[in-house]
Amino acid sequence: MNGKVSNTSRDDRAKLSHPIADRSRLTAREVLDEHVKLFNFGVRTRDFGPMISQFSKDAEMYFEGIPVGPFKGRPAISEAYSSRPPDDEIIILSVKWAPGKNEINGEYAWSRNAKVRAGELRIETKRDQIMKLTVRYESH
Repeated sequence: MNGKVSNTSRDDRAKLSHPIADRSRLTAREVLDEHVKLFNFGVRTRDFGPMISQFSKDAEMYFEGIPVGPFKGRPAISEAYSSRPPDDEIIILSVKWAPGKNEINGEYAWSRNAKVRAGELRIETKRDQIMKLTVRYESH
């Protein structure tokens, strides 16, 4: 993975650019939306580099409900997606967020079972970067 875009067409990369020129002013909601878009792109292409670039160098990623992680630092997060890539896209069902706050919670479903809540993403941001991601899985 190494954070670079591989086997990704120029058109696909162009679709990934964010319309906001000053990324330092992204809200937590915009970071969540971008994360989901880039996660789903990674699932389709097996190229998680654009998504990994959202994480700060010292970001942390935790999982609840499955015995995985924690992962500390962008290289460890990158390796986690490289060695165990997800096989389904996610859909955000609902969001809990207070404008002006740097934390957001999004309930998600796997796209193959889009009406059933699968868990929650909790993202803490600093400017446009993800500082901490906690993924809670729910078993059904």
